[in-house]
Amino acid sequence: MHFSIPETEVRSGENGSTYVAFNIHVNSVLHCQVRYSQLLGLHQQIKKEYGNNVVPAFPPKKIFTLTPAEVEQRREQLEKYMQAVRQDPMLGASEMFNSFLRKAQQETQQIPTEEVPLEIYLSKRQKVTVNILTSDQTEDVLEAVASKLDLPDDLAGYFSLFLVREGVDGGLTFVRKLQDFELPYVSVTSLRSSEFYIALRKSYWDTAYDSDVMDNRVGLNLLYTQTVSDIERGWILVNKDQHRQLKSLQEKGSKKEFIRLCQTLKYFGYIQFDPCVTDFPEKGCHAIVSAGNNELNFQVKLPNEQMKEGSFKVTRMRCWRVTSSQVPVANGTASTSPCSSAKCEVKLELAFEYLMSKDRLQWVTITSRQAIMMSICLQSMVDELMVKKSGGSIKKDSPDPDREQIVKLSTKLSSVSLRGISASNSANDVSGNDFHGNYAFEGIGDDDL
Repeated sequence: MHFSIPETEVRSGENGSTYVAFNIHVNSVLHCQVRYSQLLGLHQQIKKEYGNNVVPAFPPKKIFTLTPAEVEQRREQLEKYMQAVRQDPMLGASEMFNSFLRKAQQETQQIPTEEVPLEIYLSKRQKVTVNILTSDQTEDVLEAVASKLDLPDDLAGYFSLFLVREGVDGGLTFVRKLQDFELPYVSVTSLRSSEFYIALRKSYWDTAYDSDVMDNRVGLNLLYTQTVSDIERGWILVNKDQHRQLKSLQEKGSKKEFIRLCQTLKYFGYIQFDPCVTDFPEKGCHAIVSAGNNELNFQVKLPNEQMKEGSFKVTRMRCWRVTSSQVPVANGTASTSPCSSAKCEVKLELAFEYLMSKDRLQWVTITSRQAIMMSICLQSMVDELMVKKSGGSIKKDSPDPDREQIVKLSTKLSSVSLRGISASNSANDVSGNDFHGNYAFEGIGDDDL
C-alpha cells in the first residue's frame, strides 16, 4: 500500500477557529482527513504500547501558528511517519493502527454506522448481496460473504475481496486487495462511481491449493466461476482444440475436470494488468504484465513492432520498490509546467532488481497505475512461499505461531520502499524471443518450490 499526504486543507472548527487538515491517500486515492492532534494521539498510543525504540520519529508540536513553509514541512514529516509505521511488519499490522484508519475513514466520508446491503461480484454476471454494517471491516465483510455462500470458515482464508474497476470496453482493472485498515462499504461508495465494485477472488498463487478448495461444493463453484471468467476476458490462453474440450466438459457439468484441464493452460491463475510501459528489454516498450505462478510475465512490443515474451521469477528478485512522482498535465497531455501552475497526476513505477545471470544484477522498471497492486502480488507470492517452506498453512483456522517471523523474513527478502523517483538502469542486450533470469537467491530457489 502506498501511503501519502499530498496536500493539506484549512478547515473551520466548531468554535469558528481554523485548523490544518492532512489528507491521507492510499494508492493515490483519498482515504481520510485528519488533524495533527489525531496523529499525535495515535503516536502516543503506539509509543505506549510498543516503546520508543520501535516507533519512528514524530514531528514536534509548535507553540505558535505555523507558517506556510512550516505546514509544508510538517506535511512531509507526517507523510514519512505514516509510511514508516505502515512498512513496519509489527506496527503496520497492529489493530491500533488499523482501527485508527478505519475510524478516520468513516468520519471523513461522514457515513453513519447503519445496516446496508452490499453487492459482491463473483464474476461479471454473478453477484451476491450481503447485509452488513457500514462500519464493518474487510474481514467482517468477507465472513458475511462466506456465510451467505455457505463457504466453510476454514476455506474463507483462500479468498479475498478486491476493489475492481470496469472500463467502458468491459475490461476489468484490479485496483487493489481490500485491507484490514479500511471499511469496504465506505471505500467503494466514497468513489461515487458505478465503475467500481467489490469482487471475491481466490487470493493464493500455488495451484496445489486448488484441490483443497475443490473438495468443497461451494469452493468448487467459486473456482469454476473465476476460471470461466478469466477465459472469457482472455486472461487464460485457449486454442480451438482446448476450447472444444472445455465446452464438452461444461456440457457434462464436469467442473473439476474443467478446472484440471485449465490448470494445464497458459496463464491459469494469473492476474493481468492494464497495458503499461517498461524499460526492458528496451526503454519505452509497451507491455502487458501478468502476475502468477510466482512470477511477473511480460508480453512486450518492441519499438520495431516485434513481440517478445518472458518471465521474471520472484525467487530471483533481490528486492523491489514502488516510487511515485507528480507529473504535470495540461489538456490531457504531459506538460513541462510545474505542478503549482498545472494539473498534476501521480506517476507510479515498480522497479525490481533481478538476477539475470549468476553475477549480473539489473534493475527493471514498469510504469503503471497498478504498480502498487503489482508489488502487493509480489509480496503475497513471497509470503506464500515462506509459509509453504515453513510447513505452515494458509487456512483461516490453522494458527501458525511462526507467522510473524515469516512476514519479517519475507520483508527482508523482498522489501517495498516508497521514495522519490530516481533513474534506473535499462538493458538492451536481449537475444532471442524470450528473456529470463537463471539464478536463485537467499536460499529460496526452485528446489524449495
